[in-house]
Amino acid sequence: MGRQNWTHDELIIAFNLYCKTPFGKIHVRNPEIISLAKLLGRTPAAVSWKLANFARLDPTLRARNITGAAHGSKEDIEIWNKFNNNWEMLSFESEKLIAKLNGEVLEEVVTTNEIELTHTGKERDAMVRVRVNQNFFRATVLAAYNNKCCITKLAVPELLNASHIIPWSIDIVNRVNPRNGLCLNAIHDRAFDRGLLTITTDYQVKISSKIKSFPITESLKTFLLNFDGMKMDLPDRFVPNISFLDYHNKNIFVS
Repeated sequence: MGRQNWTHDELIIAFNLYCKTPFGKIHVRNPEIISLAKLLGRTPAAVSWKLANFARLDPTLRARNITGAAHGSKEDIEIWNKFNNNWEMLSFESEKLIAKLNGEVLEEVVTTNEIELTHTGKERDAMVRVRVNQNFFRATVLAAYNNKCCITKLAVPELLNASHIIPWSIDIVNRVNPRNGLCLNAIHDRAFDRGLLTITTDYQVKISSKIKSFPITESLKTFLLNFDGMKMDLPDRFVPNISFLDYHNKNIFVS
């Protein structure tokens, strides 16, 4: 008789994969789903169905009349709420559980070249947490946008960044919250970070007057000015929080 009940740790691990998997790739042929199923001792169908259970709870998908599995459990809801109430803690916890399943130790992701030997154990743990959570944030944001820049549609992952709307250093609570993220190509990421462009609360691109003060060359038009007033491509999940966008508009954007 096959296994039925999912443990708390298994659900956390499954939600981690849900976050990192574009909605259209939640199916039994996905290599990542097959790999996790093997680690958990479950079938790819069971893991795929569990991810679809989480999808049914996603408000962004529901707003688009896109539904996941018809039925789920109260435990699914509990895990959904745990992540959404504390992305910082749960993302790290889920990554530790995945590392353990793979027989790995998260501390190994930090090399001796990246830290000073005088760091205490607590400082080292903090650095590991930052690195792990940054990687989780990037994977989750890029998956939400199907690995495409939300302004240009550029689909080369190596040229894409998960950009924080409210900077990492300012809002500790929402550092890992994917609704505090945008998928931007490297140029627009830099412009967004420097306040040379923003996304308004109605999801339109707005270019700074500072950019418009430069000589109007074809490259300036191509890379920036032509996008002024354009609607950004919304993600399948984790649509940017309007209050975060409002913060960027008012505090970072150079109007």
